[in-house]
Amino acid sequence: MDSMLLDGRYLVQAKIASGGTSTVYRGLDVRLDRPVALKVMDSRYAGDEQFLTRFQLEARTVARLKNSGLVAVYDQGLDARHPFLVMELVEGGTLRELLAERGPMPPHAVVAVLRPVLGGLAAAHRAGLVHRDVKPENVLISDDGEVKIADFGLVRAVAVAGITSASVILGTAAYLSPEQVRDGRAGPRSDVYSAGILTYELLTGQTPFSGDSALSIAYQRLDRDVPPPSSVIDGVPSQFDEFVACATARDPAERYADAVEMGAALESITEELALPDFRVPAPRNSAQHRSAVLYRSRIAQQPRPPVRHPTRELTREPGAGPRRYRRPARMPNRKDTNSSRCQGNSPASRWTNSSGRDSMPAEWC
Repeated sequence: MDSMLLDGRYLVQAKIASGGTSTVYRGLDVRLDRPVALKVMDSRYAGDEQFLTRFQLEARTVARLKNSGLVAVYDQGLDARHPFLVMELVEGGTLRELLAERGPMPPHAVVAVLRPVLGGLAAAHRAGLVHRDVKPENVLISDDGEVKIADFGLVRAVAVAGITSASVILGTAAYLSPEQVRDGRAGPRSDVYSAGILTYELLTGQTPFSGDSALSIAYQRLDRDVPPPSSVIDGVPSQFDEFVACATARDPAERYADAVEMGAALESITEELALPDFRVPAPRNSAQHRSAVLYRSRIAQQPRPPVRHPTRELTREPGAGPRRYRRPARMPNRKDTNSSRCQGNSPASRWTNSSGRDSMPAEWC
């Protein structure tokens, strides 16, 4: 779809990633000259009225939400057989890519990730919306250190949650709540459970349940509790064990009521442990970065129009004799001033706080 113009306005520039029902591209709103992310549905779903209804609901509901922890939705449309969603382009990468690069996080980094994620979910919960698919792949980290939750592809107003059959399990198996596995129901407490699993993974580098299939992984949570993170990684504060236990209680009534309450609990832990502020780094080798490099290389390979220099007739003073055109001075090549940045490969250099000081104990490396 590269170079395709959707709806006469959105130019597809380069592919970023593909999912089960859609592909995300970096693009350009040619009307506003604004970079965007284009989520284009697979054409095989264009005739599925139920799927289209859900897709359109996604755009309408999320576009109404305003929160720095949410990826903004700008527009939606249908071009030929390709329904598409226009979103904010986050230049950076995913939390999944960051975990793959750096492994488990220390508590202060976990807080820096969870705070905006829970803030975004809280805005949705206040509006009566449920994400249903909280996982590292749907958490984006910008090059400026901003963290946002994305892909409300399964978001649904609670009042119309019955649009999908209860027999259909939505989301990813490792992060599903017990009630989603049991009968497909989902509410704010389901997002809380998924955020609890996410917290466990940030602290330990792994999800709590494993199995031979997605189904076996999903069903384990019906009769097994999530173990404390400190049983996997030494040094995890007991407050985080309690935080994860409350978020992932099998009975929804025993969990935090919503992301608002869960966020308040996180702030209490942060204050109690006096955790420092932290700027979350974007992954270095992300699909988004590779997409940007690919697009820029294509632009660089395109032939450039010839440079038209001013003629003598246009550059001489009235009544003056002809003047010679002076070639502009050649600009010196600039060395990459960032080439020496982020070169530290030692364990201590993996996680540093905003002041640049090492803030990661050796056991976290």
